[in-house]
Amino acid sequence: MPASPLDPARLTADLIRCPSVTPEEGGALLLLEGVLSDAGFACTRVDRGGVSNLYARWGDRGAARSFGFNGHTDVVPVGDEGAWSVPPFDAVERDGMLWGRGATDMKSGVAAFAAAAVDFVRDTPPDGAVILAITGDEEGDAVDGTRALLDWMEANDERMTACLVGEPTCPERMGEMIKIGRRGSLSAWITITGVQGHSAYPHRARNPLPAMARLMDRLSSHTLDEGTAHFDPSTLAVVTIDTGNPATNVIPAECRATVNIRFNDSHDGASLTAWLQDEIDRVAAGFGVGATMRVKVSGEAFLTPPGALSALVARAVEAETGIAPALSTTGGTSDARFVRNHCPVVEFGLVGQTMHQVDERVEIDQIHQLKAIYSQILRDYFT
Repeated sequence: MPASPLDPARLTADLIRCPSVTPEEGGALLLLEGVLSDAGFACTRVDRGGVSNLYARWGDRGAARSFGFNGHTDVVPVGDEGAWSVPPFDAVERDGMLWGRGATDMKSGVAAFAAAAVDFVRDTPPDGAVILAITGDEEGDAVDGTRALLDWMEANDERMTACLVGEPTCPERMGEMIKIGRRGSLSAWITITGVQGHSAYPHRARNPLPAMARLMDRLSSHTLDEGTAHFDPSTLAVVTIDTGNPATNVIPAECRATVNIRFNDSHDGASLTAWLQDEIDRVAAGFGVGATMRVKVSGEAFLTPPGALSALVARAVEAETGIAPALSTTGGTSDARFVRNHCPVVEFGLVGQTMHQVDERVEIDQIHQLKAIYSQILRDYFT
């Protein structure tokens, strides 16, 4: 008798019940390892830096073609648990929805591609390999998650020839958007140092605040670009300005600010760092203050040009939903920024309206629909 199809909604519920708040594994990867091992996948734990990751492959390591899925089982904290309508790790089903932390981002996506992969290799074993690279460190620093998996793959001659990241990509309707790239992200922590003094005698002090105000105005009013063929214009946001000074009669010695830049493919982290440093130096010299900057580039902008992979995914999405998906680069960063150095990568997943929110939830029918789309992608890829 043929085995029953693996139910992605039930698997999602089981994963939600694993309290895998970054960096805790919470039992989620152990659960998946058991399911995938039973289905004939060779599973390897790739743990690094206190982070748990899982690599699972069906088929030969040296296969000419290998389709991969990437996703994460870690979730953000629940916040005020008293504000939830249901316990956040109970996986409550109500009103056609499955409720719980990670329901949308992205235990449903992981469950859908795991279920699709298990059924596919059992029912129609492909001439090639199916790979699942699942991390427990996407919502955190992302240093020892997908990066660790890719490092391990390189060291062990494991390779995906194409990859789909199962992050939520649809703003409002299932099927409306595929991500073919992502903006880069740069954060800069800026400190301006003057001389502390009495506010009644400003000539005896050197106030860092006017310099910081001028700098923040220059940065935030600057037009970085007008957008590119596949990207919206880059943006810079001032996210904090702080002196830590509660007194009205003291000119502080130091002022700190942080900015975040989301940038398109007309920039890279190095060019933006150089521009920021030039602006800081100009203002510091003009006001006679000192200034330092620390920069972190979380990811560079990248694009997988529209082509065979995006067309393959788009056909499967439209066949299942009746919607021709837009090819987009909007939103924040994802682990696709690491995968893109390994192989062509696109992203497709659920509607993401409740991710990271109190009462995070997903339509149960959409989980089954997502599995159907992933199943079609696998069939088409190996045909």
